Amino acid sequence: MTGDLVQFALMGKYIGAGLATMGLGGAGIGVGIVAGNFLSGALRNPSAAPGQTANLFVGIAFAEALGIFSFLIALLLMFAV
Repeated sequence: MTGDLVQFALMGKYIGAGLATMGLGGAGIGVGIVAGNFLSGALRNPSAAPGQTANLFVGIAFAEALGIFSFLIALLLMFAV
């Protein structure tokens, strides 16, 4: 009986870790949107593009940070408990 409960808890831990990694896909989509919008704006107004590259990198960093946080949560679910 207790072995079944342990297996059930282990299964829930792995399912939770898998669901937490969905944030990595969201980060990839976010980086693509940020870079695509920058490229669209740079092609419309090439003279303003160099002044906006800092905003591009800040947007990419924020999107990637969310993906890294979700990966950290997945690792914590798998190995810390």
